Amino acid sequence: MTRAAELVDLRSDTVTRPTAGMRRAMADAEVGDDVYAEDPTVRALEERVAALFGHEAALFVPSGTMGNQIGMRLVCEPGQEVLCDADAHVVTYEMGAAAAIFGISTRTVVSDRGLLDADALIAQVRPRGDWHLTSTAAIAVENTHNRGFGRVQPLGELRKLWDWSRTADVAVHLDGARIWNAHVASGVELATYGRLADTASVCFSKGLGTPVGSVLVGSAERIATARLWRKRLGGGMRQVGVLAAACLYALDHHLPRLGEDHEHAQLLAKRLGVDPSTVETNMVVLDDVNAPVVAEAAKAQGVLVSQVSPRRIRLVTHLDVDRAALDRAADVLSELLTS
Repeated sequence: MTRAAELVDLRSDTVTRPTAGMRRAMADAEVGDDVYAEDPTVRALEERVAALFGHEAALFVPSGTMGNQIGMRLVCEPGQEVLCDADAHVVTYEMGAAAAIFGISTRTVVSDRGLLDADALIAQVRPRGDWHLTSTAAIAVENTHNRGFGRVQPLGELRKLWDWSRTADVAVHLDGARIWNAHVASGVELATYGRLADTASVCFSKGLGTPVGSVLVGSAERIATARLWRKRLGGGMRQVGVLAAACLYALDHHLPRLGEDHEHAQLLAKRLGVDPSTVETNMVVLDDVNAPVVAEAAKAQGVLVSQVSPRRIRLVTHLDVDRAALDRAADVLSELLTS
C-alpha cells in the first residue's frame, strides 16, 4: 500500500493541507470572541475581503455552503425562487438546503458546461406580482464553475446579467468558491467581479489552501442580517481568529501562486492528450475512459483521481502537487490510458 506521504492526490483542491508558514500564522493569531464581534483577526479578514470585492462588509463563515445559502437567503424570501445553471453547486452539492432550511425554490437552466448565457437565464425569469407564478427573486452564478471543470465566466455575460438585473428587481448571487482562479486566469480584478453581484461567497479552503472557511460579502445592512442567520444555523464561532489568520496568510502567499496550478494543469493536459484550450484554470477532464477501472488502477500506484461519471475523470491541480508529483501522476495515468 502506498504511504500517504507518497500519494499524489488530484481528486480536488479541497485536500490541501496548511503549510508550515500558515500553521505559524495560525499559532500566533490574536483572538477574541467572534460572536461578540471581538476577534481582531476575523475583523481584519472581513474588512480586507470586503474591500477586495468592492463591498461594504463581509462575514466569516465555516463553509462555502453556509456562505452560499445565507447569501441567497439575503436576496430571496421563502416562497420565491433562485434561478441558476442546472449543474450549479448550489443545487447539486448543497443537499437541497435552500428549500429544506429557507423555503426557497430553485429552478435551473441547462447550459454548455456551466457557461453563463445571460439571455438564456433572463428568458426564464418569472416576474413578481403574478400570483399564479413563483417569482424569481435572484439568479445565482458560479465562477469558476465546478462541474464545468474550471471554466471562467465571460465578463461580458456577467455585465449583461448585472445591468439587466438593476432594472428588473432581481438580485445576483455569486458562488465564488474558486473566484480566485477566475481572477488569476482572466486578469479581471476581484472588485470587478464583486461589484457584479449583490452577495458573494468566496472560499479559502480550495485553491488558497486553508483548512476551513469562507467569507460572504455584501452591503452593510445585508451582512448585519447575515450575522443573525449564521448564529441561527450554528455557525457562530468563538476564538476563530486562528482560522482567519490562515485566510490572511493565504491572501498574502497562496493567491499569487495560483497561476502555477494553472500551468500544471496545462502540462498535465498535454501529457495526457487533452486539448489544452479546454483547460482554463486548474481542472483537467479525461473523457470517454473507463473511470472506475482507471481510478482504481491509478490508486494502486499512488495517484488519486475523481470519478465524475462512469466515463469521465476529473484531475485538479493544487498547492500540494508540485512539479515532481505532477510528472509522476502523468507517468502513471498516461500508461493506464494507453494500455
